[in-house]
Amino acid sequence: MQREIKVICGAVRIADLPAFLKQINIIASGNKVTIQGLNADLIAGEKHLHFAVGKALRAVASGSNVAKDPGVEIMRYAAGERQIERSFSIGLHEGENNAVFVLLGKMDDLLIAYSELQKLIKEKPCSELLAYSGSKRKGILSLFGITDEEIEASGEEHIPELVIERVALANFVK
Repeated sequence: MQREIKVICGAVRIADLPAFLKQINIIASGNKVTIQGLNADLIAGEKHLHFAVGKALRAVASGSNVAKDPGVEIMRYAAGERQIERSFSIGLHEGENNAVFVLLGKMDDLLIAYSELQKLIKEKPCSELLAYSGSKRKGILSLFGITDEEIEASGEEHIPELVIERVALANFVK
């Protein structure tokens, strides 16, 4: 089956996470698409997201995926984690979120799901929301276990590449 990908970014206030995720699942199942929401504040640039999505989809296509759900597999790679439970740390949370949603499915279905998601979030440009910045530094270093020694060796400007390295090694490390 040919799968298309669509990404939407924006701000969303989540009062009740289980209720919000149920709403997302209703949109996804009603349109026969996969929707995975991620915390955009923990994404180290568009390259990080694209690399993680690509790795996840290749794993699903080859049958080497760890998670049964393609969305969870995307989350696992985005977090650079082998273990599914630990990958939820890159997910959405209650309160204010800068969010990125990855949608997978047939284009007609994706467009309907996309327009339904637009009603739930205050849309912002992905280039803006996903870009690596100093305000993301602390959360990203913590999530990906990037050490001061690594930063000293490679340089502050290479933190996004260190994150991509973690994503690349997700199946081998931890």
